[in-house]
Amino acid sequence: MAQVSVDAGTLVVEIEGMDKLWALKSRLEIPLANVRGATADPGVIRESKGIRTAGTYMPGVITAGTFRVDGERIFWDVRDPAKAVVIELRDERYARLIVQVDDPRATVAMIERSIPAPRP
Repeated sequence: MAQVSVDAGTLVVEIEGMDKLWALKSRLEIPLANVRGATADPGVIRESKGIRTAGTYMPGVITAGTFRVDGERIFWDVRDPAKAVVIELRDERYARLIVQVDDPRATVAMIERSIPAPRP
């Protein structure tokens, strides 16, 4: 599970508990200017995971770590797909972060409110 917050213009994703070990990460920091948006998406678990480059994948149990799909890096930390949130990024190491959170709707709303409006 992950805790997602915003601090001084930065999206902070803290990986909790044993998931730090499975995902081989404990924290991700992304400038809000590089966050394109977020959605709650329980169906994302059915997508191809691609090639696991670092982390753990046990189908139906846990998907955690870095995966490569169609040349893009995707970070996963999901045990319960009903609580999955997809965070779309630009100009970052990862194209997407797919993480499990306590309250997907509240997390998505917080991220969407925090993203700066596009410049004309």
